[in-house]
Amino acid sequence: MTEESKYRFLDNINLPVDLKKVSEEDLAVVCDELRDFIIDIVSVKGGHFGASLGVVELSVALHYVFNTPYDQLVWDVGHQAYGHKILTGRKDVFHTNRIHGGISGFPKRKESEYDTFGVGHSSTSISAALGMAVASAYKGETERQHIAVIGDGSMTAGMAFEGMNHGGTENSNLLVILNDNCMAIDPNVGALKEYLTDITTSQTYNKVKDEVWKLLGKISKFGPDARTIVQKVENGLKATLLKQSNLFESLNFRYFGPVDGHDVNRLVEVMRDLKNIPDPKILHVLTVKGKGYKLAELDQTLWHAPGLFDKVTGEIIKPVKKGPEPPKFQDVFGHTMVELAKANPKIMGITPAMPSGCSLNIMMKEMPDRAFDVGIAEQHAVTFSAGLATQGMVPFCNIYSSFMQRAYDQGNTRCGYTKPARGILLRPWRPGWCRWTNAPWRLRYGFLPLHTQHGC
Repeated sequence: MTEESKYRFLDNINLPVDLKKVSEEDLAVVCDELRDFIIDIVSVKGGHFGASLGVVELSVALHYVFNTPYDQLVWDVGHQAYGHKILTGRKDVFHTNRIHGGISGFPKRKESEYDTFGVGHSSTSISAALGMAVASAYKGETERQHIAVIGDGSMTAGMAFEGMNHGGTENSNLLVILNDNCMAIDPNVGALKEYLTDITTSQTYNKVKDEVWKLLGKISKFGPDARTIVQKVENGLKATLLKQSNLFESLNFRYFGPVDGHDVNRLVEVMRDLKNIPDPKILHVLTVKGKGYKLAELDQTLWHAPGLFDKVTGEIIKPVKKGPEPPKFQDVFGHTMVELAKANPKIMGITPAMPSGCSLNIMMKEMPDRAFDVGIAEQHAVTFSAGLATQGMVPFCNIYSSFMQRAYDQGNTRCGYTKPARGILLRPWRPGWCRWTNAPWRLRYGFLPLHTQHGC
């Protein structure tokens, strides 16, 4: 097969309007080509990798069903938005991704009308999409759709639940798509992960929910009373068949799923149905981070952002070393934590979802009862550390300096008014990262800057 004919469908897709010309029977081929295109470019240019591979089918289905950019699509974080960028006019410049003068590695409003919201840190999508939905309702744009795509890792942050708590009280046209792959950069942790696993693995629930879906479609057309009855039956089944009542339903979000996130035709079918269901709703989609590239599926943390690699052999291409090199700063921190903790039983380690990035995973392996990954929850991480300190513990809270913005108030007040926790800020003075997070905290509250070269 020649290079010219490698992307039989993708070569003719520059915008979603082109994608809509493809027959549904060929959408799976489009997904294969899109996945290959991402692999081809990222392998030689670098960038985030596994997250976008995992949402290829989801990206295609969204732009196939919804009328973007009129329908507002908000991607959480942006690691997963490469397919979205390629399908929305940036295919020919995708090779400039994350390069000076090129396109951004994240959705950026100035870059494209399809990027409805600028994103960097996680968990903002629900609040942003809700704001858009409320504004559309106020303007009388009742048919306009608003979709927030958020990973299950991002759902651990309090802001996501703040958005849902508000969203459940608004009669807004909002669809939250929960991309459940059990991963952030590292494997997800916490009670929410266990809850989603309960939903995913309940065979009885999954068998019955398809029948309820069909029943809802048949009866709802007879009027609002019939629809209300079916909703009550559906909610009752969810509460009965799962170990506990549905968390999302309790926040007034209609729950649908789980759905295979790699079956593009099923996703198209479900999304078309959801377009006609009013009020806030959530679609639970199951995906595999790194889907379609075996090595990325097997080691999802390593292949989150592997750098350059040989796409055939999977060998990661590392710069040629001119001589002995010192260890990474974060590895020095990780080993030092273990050394100090062995000497002082009061020392504990805390990280918000970055155990490998800050090397606290070393302590987590040796002392699992004294090292905590609290999920993407910086505010909680700092306040949790302050709570430990009040009881005589010596907590070390390790947070990327750019992520510390989320916990400024906690560091400034909670740690300032209590016996201070020890804070470690990763990459504090790296150009482009938030320099203001360092010196004042280091001096007043024990936050120590730690320079690293580890990529995010």
